[in-house]
Amino acid sequence: MNATFDPRYPVGRFDRAVTVPHSGRPALIDTIASLPSVLRAAVHGLTDTQLDTPYRDGGWTVRQVIHHVPDSHANAYIRFKLGLTEDQPTIKTYDEAAWAEIPEARTLPIAPSLQLLDGLHTRWVALLRDMDASQYERMIVHPEWGTIPLGTMLGLYEWHSRHHTAHITRLRERMHW
Repeated sequence: MNATFDPRYPVGRFDRAVTVPHSGRPALIDTIASLPSVLRAAVHGLTDTQLDTPYRDGGWTVRQVIHHVPDSHANAYIRFKLGLTEDQPTIKTYDEAAWAEIPEARTLPIAPSLQLLDGLHTRWVALLRDMDASQYERMIVHPEWGTIPLGTMLGLYEWHSRHHTAHITRLRERMHW
């Protein structure tokens, strides 16, 4: 099955082997910068019942996806700061699925997470735009993936932004919302 048709990976899987040259990084940062408004547009007008609909069988609800994104991107922001200020820091991973099952992620209105994303992305995008080519080569250590340059992490979170937005927009298309 083609990955673009797999509802788990509506924009395909992330490929850690792809290297983006420094000249291509502004476009990745632009995707991250636009995510708060893109996510708002993706959920605009949805009812609570629609927000509580899984994007696929066995998947998270739209509400859980919206709460997951700032959880993940807050971790990303911290990972970048650690990578810029420490020598190859080992980052902390977290159990995303368990976080998505915590009651606030299952029931809280989405507005606080969208607001959190606004402020977080303002700070994170400023950091990303100020980084030079050598800073994107700085390494972090992921406990499962090994040593990774911050440039690869930028690609991961740009993909992550498109990935979860597509979960919502594809669901809306399928459900004719």
